[in-house]
This record gives sequence, structure tokens and C-alpha cells, in this order.
Amino acid sequence: MKSSYFIAGGVAAVAVAWILSGQVGDPERRAHANDTTAAAAPEPLKRVRVRESVAQPQNQEIIIRGRTEASRSVGLRAETAGRIGKVMVEDGKRVSEGAPLARIDPAERTAALTETEALLRQRRIEFNAAKALSAKGYRSDTKLAESAAQLDAARARVSQMKTDIDRTTIRAPFNGILEKRLVEVGAYVKVGDDIARVVDLDPIYVVGAVSEREVSDLKVGTEAVASLIDGRRLTGRIRFIAAVADAATRTFRVEVEIPNADGRVRDGVTSQIHLKSPEVRAHFLSPALLTLDAAGRLGIKAVDETDHVVFHPIRILADKPGGIWVLGLPDRLKVITVGQEFVRVGQKIATAPDRPESAS
Repeated sequence: MKSSYFIAGGVAAVAVAWILSGQVGDPERRAHANDTTAAAAPEPLKRVRVRESVAQPQNQEIIIRGRTEASRSVGLRAETAGRIGKVMVEDGKRVSEGAPLARIDPAERTAALTETEALLRQRRIEFNAAKALSAKGYRSDTKLAESAAQLDAARARVSQMKTDIDRTTIRAPFNGILEKRLVEVGAYVKVGDDIARVVDLDPIYVVGAVSEREVSDLKVGTEAVASLIDGRRLTGRIRFIAAVADAATRTFRVEVEIPNADGRVRDGVTSQIHLKSPEVRAHFLSPALLTLDAAGRLGIKAVDETDHVVFHPIRILADKPGGIWVLGLPDRLKVITVGQEFVRVGQKIATAPDRPESAS
């Protein structure tokens, strides 16, 4: 009986030792087992909300700040010297092409012309006589040539004096408005002195400057709308686009031609030019979705077909109530609307649908 008890106790002791060996075994082995268990458990994916966005056709509007400008503006200067004897038109009056604006007193020019015309008649008689005598052999060819030269000189002198007298009348170079007369009766003017300025306001130009990025979207003949500071909206067409950029601003001059038969639009009025470029496909997004990448580019984060985060740079087309129209994105993509700041490009994520934006 006692030997049976000893055998049973020994078996029990061995069993207990074997059970406890799994708990109090090698610490390194237990640590390795724990690590293996932890590695086998995958890290949970970060969850974001996404919305599918589809591009829509949009007409890009380019808005340029500018001003009105006369289609022609000419400063008239004296072409001969003298004293102003008469003025015919006051500032701000309409004038027709060729209409006299002011006249320099011809003074002794008229008398000198009469004298020169008399000399011309004399030279003509002398030449005719020399020609007749030369034909009969009584006058040499040299004398005939001399007489012809004197006749030509008299003719030139008469023509020169008539031109000088004609220059005493300052005339309008085209139909327009006498913007400013710079002389009064009795003023003495020299050749080159300013007399008046005439402007042509029909058509009127609205001029502005576009950026290097926008100029390639424009072409001559495209319809444009000009908004004046007084609220008027006028329709015209692009007549000129500069081929060379301004060296200081790197912008290109644009001119819009607008009919102005009644002359109501004046030179120098602050305006905005609204231009439409060719149709583009754009997405309507909330400005809150915009972010920057590591290079500082403005864009949005989206999810690709494998649920990985991707970054798309964008360009803003227009700012509207409730959102913005942006360019540079694929026609269809899943935009991250909630949680974009907590995920990185290339990271795999879990997604949930978000409600769509409404374009305005």
C-alpha cells in the first residue's frame, strides 16, 4: 500500500512540473512568442470619407482690370513760325477732318507770294524767248539751259511759299474732338510748338494686360464685355494682342474695340474686361479640401483604384458661391473629403462615402 502511494505521488509531481514548465520557461522564448503574436495582428487601416467627383464643361472667364483709351490721339504742332491770328474751335468741340482749328497770321507771306509769282511769269517769258532764239541758231544751248533752270527755280519758290502759307492754318487730321487747344490769339509760335490735341473716340478701346498663362487662351476677334465703373456694360471684340510681353510686368497688352458713335464713353475710364476662353472640363470642390504637397504645390488628396492616397495638383478656374471650379484633375476621381490631413500619399486606407457638393 505504501509503495502505491509513493508511485502516485511521483506521477503527480511530474505532471505538475510539466504543466508549469510552459509558464516559467526560458524568458527569451516567451518574449519571442509574444512578438510573433503581435506581428500576426495587422495594424487597422485609417478610415476617411470620400466623394466621387465628375468633371463638367465650363467656359473659363478671364477678368482683366483696364481703362478706356481713345483709338487715335494726335498732338498738332506748328509747321511754320508766326503769331496766332485766329482760333476757330473751342476745347471739347467735335471737328471734322480738314476743319481749321487755328490760323497763324500770314503777315508778309501773301505779298511775298505775289512778288514771286510775278518773277515766275518773267522767267517763263524769258525761257520761251530763249527757246525761240535757240531754234533759229541765235542763242546757245548753254543760255537756253540757264533760262530753263531759272524758270524751274521760280516755280519751286512759288510752290514753297504756297505750302508755307497753307501751313499757317492748323487743321483737324481726322473726325474727332478737340481735346485741348494750347494757344490763344496773339501767341507767337515757333516750328514744333504744340498747338492742340485731337482725339478720336469712335471706336473706343478698352485696354488691359493678361498674364503669360492666360494669353495663349485668347485670339483676335473673340467677343468681350467691358464693365465700366459707372455700371455700363459694353460689348466689343478683341482687336489686338501683344506679341511681346512688358519687360517689367511680364504681361501682354490686350485691346478691345467697342463702337462709340455718340461719344458717351470717355478716354481714361476705369473698366473691367470679361473674356471667355475655350471650353474646359473642371471639378466643383469646396475650398476646405485644398492642401499643399511637400513641394508647396496646391492640390487635393484622392484615392486610387487600390485604395491608396494620391495627390493631384490643381489650378483654380473660378471662385463661386459655395465652392471653386478647379482644373488639372482626371475626369472622374474619388476625392478625400474628411481626414485628408491625417493620411499621407501612398498610404493604404479604408473609405466611406460622403455626400456630394452642389455646384452653383
